[in-house]
Amino acid sequence: MIDWKNISQKDLAGYICEELKKQKIDSVLVGGACVSIYSNNQYISNDLDFVSYHDRDSLKQVLVHLGFEDQGKYYKHSDCPWLIEFVAPPVAVGDYFVTDFHYIKTQYGTVKLLKPVDCIKDRLASYFHWDDKQSLEQAVLICKAHDIDLDELKNWAEAERQETKFQKFLKVIKT
Repeated sequence: MIDWKNISQKDLAGYICEELKKQKIDSVLVGGACVSIYSNNQYISNDLDFVSYHDRDSLKQVLVHLGFEDQGKYYKHSDCPWLIEFVAPPVAVGDYFVTDFHYIKTQYGTVKLLKPVDCIKDRLASYFHWDDKQSLEQAVLICKAHDIDLDELKNWAEAERQETKFQKFLKVIKT
């Protein structure tokens, strides 16, 4: 039995991924919930964003069966603190399509999600293209919590033509 009021984001992600998988629906956790997981909750997102290539009706059917209500952009469970959203595919960060994922086992199932380095790229893309300072802060939190290949990030930033802002990011993580 799920304790909806006290379920963690990570456990809910595992539960949702597992329930979708039972219906042969693949999904990937992206966005702020990945930041929450990879920053050990130093940043907390209020929703869980998933990418799936399945149609909205199939996704809705599973979530409604789990007790969630369709509220347009989000799915909400009356007892759960977290909202669920499905964002449009593909899984990409900037111009880079993500094809390799990380998997985390929870008590309710396995979460398929962005790898830490791709989560950083996702946050940096918002910083690069929209000057979103909160996204920069989130990228720094993940970087400080994990051993990240900075050369991979540098190569990606160069492909995005964002060398100057990447240098600013490097200065922040070194302070």
